[in-house]
Parts: sequence; C-alpha cells; structure tokens
Amino acid sequence: MTAIAMLSVAPVIEESMAAEVAAAVAALDDFDVSYETNPMGTVIEADDAETLFVAAAAAHDAVDGDRVSTFLKVDDKRAGDGTAAEKVDAVEEHLGREARRER
Repeated sequence: MTAIAMLSVAPVIEESMAAEVAAAVAALDDFDVSYETNPMGTVIEADDAETLFVAAAAAHDAVDGDRVSTFLKVDDKRAGDGTAAEKVDAVEEHLGREARRER
C-alpha cells in the first residue's frame, strides 16, 4: 500500500512565511516519509495513511504563530503500490512530453 498526500502548512501572517514553512518541512525528517516541496505545498509519501497523518500533525505543530493554517489531501491507495513519481510519469506518457513548462 502507498499513501500520498499534499500538505500545506503556513502561519497566518503578513510577512514572509518562509522560515515557518521551513520548520514544517524540517519536522518531516523525523518520520519514515519521502517528500518534495514545491511553491504551493509539499508532496509526502509513506507506506500508510497513519504515518502521513502523524507527520502532518508534527509539521503543523512545528509552525510558530497565533494562527496556523494546514491543508492535507490524502490519496490512500489500498489496492496496490504506486509512487507520486509514477503518477506524474503516467500523465507525461499521455502528454507525450514532460508535465512542465516554463514561461
């Protein structure tokens, strides 16, 4: 089984959130997950959904602030294994090119 999630954790503040987002991402290092951060969030992969939930909670707790906003979208594929990279590969196969474009 593979569980994949999109995690976004951020303090509700006016100034830059980069330091607090970095704290949230660093908190993931304490768990058996792989992750990749992009401009809109962090994709996390684990063997099971429970690990994702615990890791996401730790990332949430790592952010300092009076108000913290967390979004977690989980794809818990119970019938088989598949990585986030394989999902992107499948889309690229249908596109016939990389699923990326720079302006």
